[in-house]
Amino acid sequence: MKNKTVYVVHAVDTEGPLYESIRANFERIHELFGHKIEPNIENLRKLQNKKINLNGDEDRVQRILSSKRIDTHENWGQINLMLDLITSDKFRDELKDSFDGGWIFNWFCMCHVGITGENPRRRDIGYHNIYDYYREYFDKNNDNRDLIQWHYHALSLTNDANRAGSTYLNSNHIYNIISRMIIDRSFFPSVFRAGHVTERPDSHFFLEQWIPFDYSNSSHPDNSDSTSSPARFGNWLRAPVSWIPYHPGHDDYQIPGTCRRFIARCLPMDERAYSIKYDDVKKAYDEADKYGTSILSFTNHDFRNMAPDIIKVRELIKDCDQKYPNVKFKYSNAIDAMRAVSNVTNSKKIGFDVVLKKYKSHVRMIVEATNDIFGPQPYLALKTKNNDYVWQNFDFEGKNKWSYSFDAHNIYIDNIDAIGIASNTSCGLTEIININPETGNQKKSILNN
Repeated sequence: MKNKTVYVVHAVDTEGPLYESIRANFERIHELFGHKIEPNIENLRKLQNKKINLNGDEDRVQRILSSKRIDTHENWGQINLMLDLITSDKFRDELKDSFDGGWIFNWFCMCHVGITGENPRRRDIGYHNIYDYYREYFDKNNDNRDLIQWHYHALSLTNDANRAGSTYLNSNHIYNIISRMIIDRSFFPSVFRAGHVTERPDSHFFLEQWIPFDYSNSSHPDNSDSTSSPARFGNWLRAPVSWIPYHPGHDDYQIPGTCRRFIARCLPMDERAYSIKYDDVKKAYDEADKYGTSILSFTNHDFRNMAPDIIKVRELIKDCDQKYPNVKFKYSNAIDAMRAVSNVTNSKKIGFDVVLKKYKSHVRMIVEATNDIFGPQPYLALKTKNNDYVWQNFDFEGKNKWSYSFDAHNIYIDNIDAIGIASNTSCGLTEIININPETGNQKKSILNN
């Protein structure tokens, strides 16, 4: 008999160091509640102890300004010290799962790029900086237990590093990031978390082309603490309050429908608006007991001390585990959990075959796949000899067959420095082809096998 199992997925919004001045905390209170208070240590302590009259906002302001929320890792050295603790065998194994496994992290890395405005939080600006840091950290420690995937923040109209937009496809920002991932790092994500859990129709349609697994649903039963419109970022008010992933609808990603990707619920471990509770964890056990499996997923940020959040959630899991003797729990990466719970286990590789055909006036690239891909077309990334990274559509030649013409209407291949082709399968198996157009050499990478 198959085990009834709760798959436990810790999805970290991995954004690197974050500096916050005292002034920044008071600016946040002004933006959220309209209270303008002189920024100094004395007033900060008063707000933390509810000693200033805020016309009923005292509790919420106290929660926002609690020490654990405003104390951040301001540099990579501080993050490194935290990682040395929480990724150690001792810490991972403090509560082993039902299969004798230790804690697993899923690092959803983002790029702070495209910033032309202010950077008051001193974000680490640059392509691949955060991905490279985590990749090198785990390679150096010979630790392959965790998963690295993708987190994205849309640019705000101010282009300030500390602001958040909600529009993906009004610039080349997102395409530039992914094209560089493919060409520079032979990496293409199969799992995604939206910045500020904010999705809109444009991001919904974008993800439907290429990314099979999405851990952005933050639906929870209490939205009473919103300080702006509940929909300003992504409260997922209409989405299922369930630990069973769902296919989204075409016109509304929060309503179950017939689109391709799976969306999983993922709650904050400790945030000002909502924090995961015992009843949330219990629901994951209830659903696993009823349906056989569920995904219990939760998130926090690497720029804060993650250890207390993990200890808190482990206690919630431990309490539930004692009350459900017939349900096991398993620490998991985000791909394996989705495969198990959504029953997408087809492991056939895509089997890309790429040919560059030369004609008198142009070069035509033919791409064929032995097996089905996720979405209608692979992702095509080009790097020009001017060091521009661009995304291009394929032409459709037939089932699992596409083409692209390097010609006067697009760009001649003599002006191309590198070509990258990437796609996922419906179960999150990733295949990438990197091509040097001058030599014709091709390199194939298979991820998540």
